[in-house]
Amino acid sequence: MIPRILRFLLWSIVTFIILSVLWVVTYRFVPVPGTPLMYIRNITEEIPINHEWTPIEEIAPDMQLAVIAAEDSYFMQHSGFDWKQIEKAQDDAKKGKKLRGASTISQQTAKNVFLWNGRSWIRKGLEAYFTMLIELFWSKERIMEVYLNSIEMGEGLYGVAAVAKANFKKIPAKLTRKECALIAATLPNPRKLSSKKPTKYIRKRQAAIIKNMKYIEKIKLHKENK
Repeated sequence: MIPRILRFLLWSIVTFIILSVLWVVTYRFVPVPGTPLMYIRNITEEIPINHEWTPIEEIAPDMQLAVIAAEDSYFMQHSGFDWKQIEKAQDDAKKGKKLRGASTISQQTAKNVFLWNGRSWIRKGLEAYFTMLIELFWSKERIMEVYLNSIEMGEGLYGVAAVAKANFKKIPAKLTRKECALIAATLPNPRKLSSKKPTKYIRKRQAAIIKNMKYIEKIKLHKENK
């Protein structure tokens, strides 16, 4: 009886690994048609899905820089996890401070594309697993491309193309630096923070993001000139 159960568990694990790897490898080349969050919100809350896949070459370069400055300054250096930020978040939690996010762009991409929302240990474990897979099989450029096309950027708005057209009446390639920073400023809570009607808080975040964008550019230029 026990060997039979073990064989079943082993078969299940191997099958899951094979299917998940194939899933990740497929999305390395194929545009992501939708995410679990899109479909869940559409079914449970009847929110229309506004999503249009746009190749990264057709997105303003400042949009990439803006989300890096806002969400993950070390995106190009880490391998999926920012351990320093994770340690800081854990220290803050021990001190009773307000919980702060430590998820990288890679982690957010893995969660958005392959998983559901939640805070269970199972989901967190799967998030780490899929993060390692996309870092292994995708390039950083591909991770950024999928991220910019799948992340929620407003009520029913998924990806840069949707928010650019809905809030700025533009195609993604025509977004200005300020508009890119404004969109990035809403990412902590895009259902409450709007890039179409920015509050003082969002404007403050926008200014901080633009400042960080300039800093990241200086660091990059310094490294290139070494």
